[in-house]
Amino acid sequence: MAEDRRVADAVSGHWVDRLAPRRLRPFLRLARVDRPIGWWLLLLPCWWSAALAATKAGAPYPHPGHLLLFLIGAVAMRGAGSTYNDIADRDLDAQVARTRSRPLPSGQVSTRAAAGFLVLQALVGLAVLLQFNATAILVGIASLLPVAIYPFMKRVMSMPQLVLGLAFAWGALMGWVAVFGALAAPACWLYAGAIAWVIGYDTIYAVQDIEDDEIAGIRSSARLFGGRLRLAVGFCYGAAVLCIALAARGAGVGPIGFIGVALFAAHLGRQVLRLRERDGQGALALFRSNRDAGLILFLGLVADTLSQGWAA
Repeated sequence: MAEDRRVADAVSGHWVDRLAPRRLRPFLRLARVDRPIGWWLLLLPCWWSAALAATKAGAPYPHPGHLLLFLIGAVAMRGAGSTYNDIADRDLDAQVARTRSRPLPSGQVSTRAAAGFLVLQALVGLAVLLQFNATAILVGIASLLPVAIYPFMKRVMSMPQLVLGLAFAWGALMGWVAVFGALAAPACWLYAGAIAWVIGYDTIYAVQDIEDDEIAGIRSSARLFGGRLRLAVGFCYGAAVLCIALAARGAGVGPIGFIGVALFAAHLGRQVLRLRERDGQGALALFRSNRDAGLILFLGLVADTLSQGWAA
């Protein structure tokens, strides 16, 4: 195995780099354990959906067991998806400064070992999925299609972030269907809003790689939008807020929940104002701040559900 190396865009001083056994570190990095923002962004639409479903069902709060299962599933499937992505992109990653330190292109993990690790993580995700109703299981399995094709989209389309959005926003359907056993308009509006949110924040993330992507021929929405970057991200975020507001209205969310939507919108607006086209470090910080934006929305929706329960 090659020399142990920290990944370039990992959280500085993360426990993976300090405390994990040296032989396990490359696999934990492959699963993005040292970059927890990924599983947070996968998890949050699940939690939003669970909160909206609780409101619609008249429950006093989102189902705690579902929230825990979504957390475990998000960590496992984020790791599996990242491992699969890195296997598919190992040659491209070697050409980009930010990604050439990843375990596969840097030689810390073999492709065969990565494939075995992928299967292990997928089995954990499957075990979580099987705890839900039959419809939720089918909906969850359907998410594998956008996950499977995403790594190849940057080679053939100018905005691969759209396909990433289809995959990362899938949880917006899962929280609802886990409660009701069927989809409905609020879940679909929430999914549409989450897709727009993903496109917006991943466009910000792609700002880090614009120069290297131009050299390697990798396509991204950051390259596509160019000088209209802030306008495009602002449009995506505006569409996200509008669709999420429609989802909240359809689920019967009250004033406190809409305060959460408004604070979420304000956070996204602040990101747009601070975004700069060639500021990679600033873009990474803005991208990571979407965890806080998503938690603000979730807490607002939960507070609304609790208030409606007390009022009843």
